[in-house]
Amino acid sequence: MHHDHTISTGSLGLQAQLAPLLSETDGIMGRIGSLEVRLARTEEEIVAAQRVRFRVFYEELGANAHIAQNLDRRDSDRFDDVCDHLLVVDSALGKSVEESIVGTYRLLRQEQAAICGFYSNDEFELSNLVTRHPALNFLELGRSCVLPEYRSKRTIEALWQGIWTYVRMHRIDVMTGCASLRGTVPAAHAEPLSYLSQNHGVDGDWKVRAVASRYHPMDLMPAEAVRPKQAVMSLPPLIKGYLRLGAKIGEGCVIDHDFGTVDVLIVLPVADICDRYVQHYTGTINLAAA
Repeated sequence: MHHDHTISTGSLGLQAQLAPLLSETDGIMGRIGSLEVRLARTEEEIVAAQRVRFRVFYEELGANAHIAQNLDRRDSDRFDDVCDHLLVVDSALGKSVEESIVGTYRLLRQEQAAICGFYSNDEFELSNLVTRHPALNFLELGRSCVLPEYRSKRTIEALWQGIWTYVRMHRIDVMTGCASLRGTVPAAHAEPLSYLSQNHGVDGDWKVRAVASRYHPMDLMPAEAVRPKQAVMSLPPLIKGYLRLGAKIGEGCVIDHDFGTVDVLIVLPVADICDRYVQHYTGTINLAAA
C-alpha cells in the first residue's frame, strides 16, 4: 500500500465505469468462485461479523477479551455503529448470510470519522496527516480477519475486489489503517520492521508518526544486515498485499497490548496504486458484474 502516478488521470473514467455496478449485481462488490463480497445490510449481519472477529482475534490469536465481550462472544467497539462492514460470504455453504461469513473488513470513511474520530488516532497521528491534505478523501480500513480455513490468495483477492469497488463508489483518494505483526516485542520482528522503515517509509507530505507516548522505533537493524527477501516473506499476507499495491509505512510502530500485536500504519494514496493492479481489479470486478 513506489511512486507511480500513471493512473491518477484515468481514475475518473474508472469511477464512471463502476458507478452502475452495484445495482446490476444486487450489491455484490466482488466475486471469486463461491466467495461473494458485499456490505453488511442488517444489524444481524454486523453481529455475525463481530462473532467472526471474536473467533479470530480472541479465541485464535489470544487478545484480551473484556468481560462483556466474553459473555456475548463478539468483538465490538464504539466505531462499529458508524462504520461499513465488508463481508466475504461463501455461498457454497448453503446457509444464511450470517452463518456463511468467512471474512470481514471494517471501513471508516472520513465523513463518518467526523462523528467518532479515526480508530488509528489512538496509535498514530492520523488526524495530522488528514488535516495536511484537505482536498483528499481518506478511508480507514481495520479489523481485517479471515477464518483460518479461508486464508488463501483467493480470499484476499475477493476482499480487494470489494475494497476497490468501495473506493470507486465513494471517490476515496487515500486508504490508511493499522496493520499488525503478532506478539508485543518489536525486536522479534527486527528484520521486517527495519525493511519496512528503510524501503517503504512515508516521506514528504505523507509523513506521519506513531503518537509520542506509544512510539517504538522500527529501524532496528543496519540496512546491510537486512535480507529483503526474507524480510518480505516474514510479513503477514495483508501487509505484503498493501506493499504490492504501492503502500508506504508510517514512522514508528506501536504495541497493542489488548490485541497482542505490534502495529504499523499503512498509507496508500489511490493515485499511487500500480497500474497493473488497477487493470486487474477493474477487470475482475467487471467480470463479476457480467
